[in-house]
Amino acid sequence: MARPRKQTYTLEMYLKKNKKGDIDNNADVQRNLVWNKEQINELVATVLTDDYIPPIILGEEEDSKLHIVDGGCRTAALRKFREMNYKITSVVENAMIPYKKKYVEEDGNIVYEDAVFDIRNKTFEKLPAELQEKFDEYQIETVIHECCDSSRISKYIKRYNNHVSMNPDQRAFTYIDRFASRIRKLVDSRFFVECSSYTEKERTKGAVERVVVETIMCTNHFEHWKTQPKAACKYLNEHAEEGEFERLADYLQRLERVVTDDIKEIFNKKDSFIFLTLFDKFTGYQTEDIRFGDFLREFQLHLRGLRKNEKGLLFDEIDRELSTKDRQVIADKLRMLEEMMKEFLCADRGGKRVDGLVAFLAENLDMDRRDIQADLDLYEESLEVLLDETVKIGSKLRSAGNRPSLLAMMAYSYKEDRDLDEWMAVYAGKHSGYLVDQKKNFQQMRTDFERFLSGKR
Repeated sequence: MARPRKQTYTLEMYLKKNKKGDIDNNADVQRNLVWNKEQINELVATVLTDDYIPPIILGEEEDSKLHIVDGGCRTAALRKFREMNYKITSVVENAMIPYKKKYVEEDGNIVYEDAVFDIRNKTFEKLPAELQEKFDEYQIETVIHECCDSSRISKYIKRYNNHVSMNPDQRAFTYIDRFASRIRKLVDSRFFVECSSYTEKERTKGAVERVVVETIMCTNHFEHWKTQPKAACKYLNEHAEEGEFERLADYLQRLERVVTDDIKEIFNKKDSFIFLTLFDKFTGYQTEDIRFGDFLREFQLHLRGLRKNEKGLLFDEIDRELSTKDRQVIADKLRMLEEMMKEFLCADRGGKRVDGLVAFLAENLDMDRRDIQADLDLYEESLEVLLDETVKIGSKLRSAGNRPSLLAMMAYSYKEDRDLDEWMAVYAGKHSGYLVDQKKNFQQMRTDFERFLSGKR
């Protein structure tokens, strides 16, 4: 194969070609922009001071289309400043940029004088014309590998990004070039954008791509489950089929219609693949998709903090001694979830559903279930008022997993005819979390409440 050829562009021309797609920054396995503002600031300052930027590495396909192999973040950062109204922050290290300011004298002579411009809090449009021209005329060097396909581009991305800034999820993704384009489309679906709870940092670091890989593995190849993302990607690259991704795409579209804001936090970096696999099992029950959303709501509000498996563990305790990605942990979680879902769906059909929350309150308060059932709406409404007045938004105490013990405290306050308001405000100020075992958590809160009342006497 011929040696890579070199090509130099003005920065303006390079960015135009990138914008038009002639130089593509979306190679299927390429990672997203992960630079922070400080890095973008310094890159812009480097261009404006005409300092050195390492060459951009490109891969050229047979049809002459170019793909960025190394330099995607630099390209995205430069476009962000040039075209997207990015403002240099006030903490940029090299803020004072020297340049030659152009004057035209009365007789028509052009004179250049030394000047300095402060780029802090400035966009491209706020630069002097001379610095705008300097930016556009900056010479950007590229090195082009010819005769590339997606597999060779993936290989070059691994080679040029073999350094600490490429995290394990991002690097692992370069090993699934056969399906990378398909995965990118799934990641951009409305489900992962609006119906899940990933942070922006998790998205840019490849967490959602990993969730897709884990879901395909768990749903279709669980007997060959791989704990490490690289091994999973390599396995799927060799053994997965297009139909598996098409089926997942269908699941995501269906879930977009049933996952609401009150349950979307279930679909997070840790557990998404578990619940997406559960939906695959749900489809075998031949019932309306809305019932899956109803089950997730019941699980989040009640079952998560009440129901234990055959080992005496709540759902969130199953992985306390092993990795969350351990095959046995995943099998135990799915078994527990499917048993609960089956009971929920079958009991619902027969009209004989036993409310786990009512049972929890009856057991811990020594009250008749019929009395609790009759007053449950009152407890729910009173708890909402109490939380609004005493517990700040965002506190873990408001989490759905803590709901059973909070309702038990509310029922206890009615039973004993004691007000919770003062105590709850103090308790919320001292406690930032809760015990997953809701029975123990209720006992702890009740003891604290009794001590609070004793201190006031």
